[in-house]
Amino acid sequence: MLEKQTNVLRQAVDWLRDADGLLVTAGAGMGVDSGLPDFRGNEGLWRAYPALAAARRSFESMANPSAFDEDPTLAWGFYGHRLSLYREVEPHAGFAVLQRWVARMEHGGFVFTSNVDGQFQRAGFAANRVAECHGSIHSLQCTVPCCSRIWPATDFVPQVDELACRLTGQLPRCPECGALARPNILMFWDTGWLSQRTDEQEVRLQRWIPSVKRLVVVELGAGTALPTIRRFSERHGPRVIRINVREPQIDPACGVGIQGGALATLIALDDVLREQTE
Repeated sequence: MLEKQTNVLRQAVDWLRDADGLLVTAGAGMGVDSGLPDFRGNEGLWRAYPALAAARRSFESMANPSAFDEDPTLAWGFYGHRLSLYREVEPHAGFAVLQRWVARMEHGGFVFTSNVDGQFQRAGFAANRVAECHGSIHSLQCTVPCCSRIWPATDFVPQVDELACRLTGQLPRCPECGALARPNILMFWDTGWLSQRTDEQEVRLQRWIPSVKRLVVVELGAGTALPTIRRFSERHGPRVIRINVREPQIDPACGVGIQGGALATLIALDDVLREQTE
């Protein structure tokens, strides 16, 4: 088993050394090493938000446009707390490893992520090289929606009673019609999400990919429950390096799988890469 893992690491490093462009694909597991909560199943949600456990509110019921209609202070208690958390957390050292790899490649890199936390931008990745397929908590839109406007959440500073998971300050409002605002995030059963911000990001990504001749994909913490990221990675094989604690399996025709957390595995790969290039 150890020999097999060593061979996989060597293959991954060979691809990284040869590549002229890096596509980083990331799911929720990427943020765990920064201390961000993992909402995999209701257990993770309820550990982070005991008030939701007491009310038996599932993640699907909170990450849902109807939550803002039914109980806006609870919905914004959940999203407001997360917004504050994401603004404060420091991205782990694995982000810096990825940036070093990007810097040495001729065509640089691009990020495709289902995470809404903005951690790649916070870590120093250029905003025009990040595509957020589920939107971003750092942008707002109207709940109606009355128009196509998407605006930064910069001026919204949530005041939240964490024990009750309720917003205690002013609810954010649409500057056009005054209706309640919501995060510009694709939620469950969401017919009102405004996708144009994400659409523009993905257009930039699709323009970048053909410029790369020797693409390597590093996938981090993307599970099978919502396989959007995994499928996207595999479409851009055959040199996919899948890093996952629970589900590292991948078709050998698409790439290699490494069982491990994002931070520890990125550092291990970087150590080998440095040894071979020094």
